[in-house]
Amino acid sequence: MVTIKDVAKISGVSPSTVSRVIANNPRISEETKKKVRKAMKELGYHPNVNARNLVAKSTKAVGVIMPSSTNTALQNPFFPEILRGIGSVIHDAQYSMYLSTGETEEEIFKEVQRLVYGSYVSGVILLYSRINDKVTDFLREQDFPFIIVGKPYDYETEISHVDNDNFKAGKEITNHLINMGHSRIGFIGGSRDLFVTRDRENGYLAALDEAGIEHREEYKIHTEFLKSGGREAVEHLMSLDTLPTGLVVSDDLISLGILSMLEEYGIRVPQDISLVSFNNVYLSEITRPALTTVDIQIYELGAQSAKALIEKTQNKNEPTKRIIIPYKIVYRDSVSKC
Repeated sequence: MVTIKDVAKISGVSPSTVSRVIANNPRISEETKKKVRKAMKELGYHPNVNARNLVAKSTKAVGVIMPSSTNTALQNPFFPEILRGIGSVIHDAQYSMYLSTGETEEEIFKEVQRLVYGSYVSGVILLYSRINDKVTDFLREQDFPFIIVGKPYDYETEISHVDNDNFKAGKEITNHLINMGHSRIGFIGGSRDLFVTRDRENGYLAALDEAGIEHREEYKIHTEFLKSGGREAVEHLMSLDTLPTGLVVSDDLISLGILSMLEEYGIRVPQDISLVSFNNVYLSEITRPALTTVDIQIYELGAQSAKALIEKTQNKNEPTKRIIIPYKIVYRDSVSKC
């Protein structure tokens, strides 16, 4: 393991000077700071925050890891709401929060390494669940406390997570369209790398199967969890010979994009196309028409993930938790009979 002495040797200064650079002491010249920081980077040295704070028995901090492209992810009201749930619990427990802001998967991976190696945080909450995720593998290798919001890709392993039954929710919301007489039903989801998309889509397909409705590949579209993604989805639909009469959309923000784009094409919701969605973010109630959507209790997902993680940081032997937050369908104005 790389030490302060190794950094001092490479940069040609004393170990105490390295410590002062780490503490950003104003008495150290900028030239020396650059030299020492360059050596730290080359050696892969991560300063241990705890070692410099002998009073603290624990960092009492939680790292919250957003999906890549944080700048766009934060446009989605899901994330501020889940952060509100996490914040409520860690505030009561007198913990603080580090929020990862990586633009790419590689940046996020390096950020998590820095948080773990530098002992900046006691545990980590991952706000996504992706196939073959380097961050998840790294945290497991380090035996570092972490919780996933979503279903782990390696579901059989002992990974604590907080989730909804997205398969069941996908099936139930699709059945609502089927019960209203729809048989040409499309699905618009986010990246297939994300388990939340897969589970909701699989629920949609299961509902079609049970109703004896054939799958139409051209009715399945995958896009970003963003308003612009909804616009792209509608452009694809408009290129088809036969439009669906109903749409299952895996995220309310995509639905908002779809609503505005359909309006541009002169297609009315729900008179021409019915639409159902997921998440029940605050915008889904105030848009016109108000969205029929699955309320996944975003705040509670955050609160329960923080609670489970803090328990894990305080007791490494805490058993693995699989917490399923109940959902409910909120029926509004975006669906009509076919």
